[in-house]
Amino acid sequence: MSQTYRRKLKTLVGASSVISAANDSQPGVGITRAIELAKIAEREKITGLFTADLLQADAAGLAGTTGTQDPLIALAALSQVTSHIGLIATVSTSWLHPYNLARQVGTLDHISGGRAGWNAVTSSVGEENFGESQLPPPQERYARATEFIEVMNALYDANERAAVQRTASGGIRLDHSKLHPIHYRGDYFQVAGPLNVPPPPQRRPVQFQAGQSDAGVTLGARYAEVIYTSQPTFDAAQTFVADVQQRARRFGREHHPPLIMNSFHAIIGDSDADVARRLRDKHERINYEQGRLRVADMLGGEVDLRDVPLDQPLPAALIPELAQVHRRQGRAAIFRGYALEGLTLRELIIKAEETGHWFVAGTPETLADAIEQRYRAGVLDVISLHGLGQPDQQDLLLNGLLPELRRRQLIDNDYVGNDFRSSLELAPLT
Repeated sequence: MSQTYRRKLKTLVGASSVISAANDSQPGVGITRAIELAKIAEREKITGLFTADLLQADAAGLAGTTGTQDPLIALAALSQVTSHIGLIATVSTSWLHPYNLARQVGTLDHISGGRAGWNAVTSSVGEENFGESQLPPPQERYARATEFIEVMNALYDANERAAVQRTASGGIRLDHSKLHPIHYRGDYFQVAGPLNVPPPPQRRPVQFQAGQSDAGVTLGARYAEVIYTSQPTFDAAQTFVADVQQRARRFGREHHPPLIMNSFHAIIGDSDADVARRLRDKHERINYEQGRLRVADMLGGEVDLRDVPLDQPLPAALIPELAQVHRRQGRAAIFRGYALEGLTLRELIIKAEETGHWFVAGTPETLADAIEQRYRAGVLDVISLHGLGQPDQQDLLLNGLLPELRRRQLIDNDYVGNDFRSSLELAPLT
């Protein structure tokens, strides 16, 4: 299993809602609110801010991408009003170039004082905005991602820290003998180097990876320091972590496998009756006709569910085989499993509200029980908590769940290092 008891559970909050100004009609309000929430997260000793990123505006309104901000720029702004919290930007290895990204993330590491991280994804949308007529198949996207990460690591590792020095007069002196090219030649990238950004404070900003297809899990097991996953059940989490650890051993990482990060969607109430009311209100707000489109998207995007009765299971002919799915295979596997269990379309739509993530509704004590179970079993090292910035949940998160996790001594009471890598208590880079 994972690194049980080696460290306390690390906490992240989803920063997409923190940095988005989608609902702010007045210029400047979005960043003002983002700064306020980032300061709250740091005051609460949250380990990091984790951003998602989508590169396509969804006309159907399913992804909520209107108003999405570029994570690297937004986090750079937040780095100047915080001093300890980690800053993780999600980036696409399918549509970006590793040399440019190495400069950007390396710069973020510098201006934040060593708090940058980047989350590698291969993207399931956006091809029409990057000159592609269709999304490349998963095998090609992950082959490109492999080279992308190799180039990033090589660029960060090549230059020596003493290559850049400030003179007594305040100028910058470069020792070119300590700046090293990498001469990378692959199928997707040819990068000479050296990187023209000084070596980042962390040497390598912390590397996250998200992707649950077979190729995605292999990529994470080989390179990632933290794997982001959305295992909806305890049994699924155990199976997933065992698989990651087995693959990591094959890559010689038996002593330092990736940390496992799970996104935790929750409804928090101050009593069982309050939880039931909040759940009922949530279900009453669901647009079930739009929900058909959401479930189709969860199944790979090629399924027409318009004529399926809400209270009947999906016909077998509409449940795709994973080999037919070219977008978000991990998510499709989760929802294919739900459909094969016989869940009705209405039940699938309710599940799709959480997009296949781990979801628990309960009091702070109930939620802490669920979190503690996974942590004690060694299948949870980092948890992404939701609720910050949500008026009906923020107070219960900050004054209910977090204090309960601290009372059980599951999470840190303060930052444990001077940079993000040490806050996560990652093994030293070799």
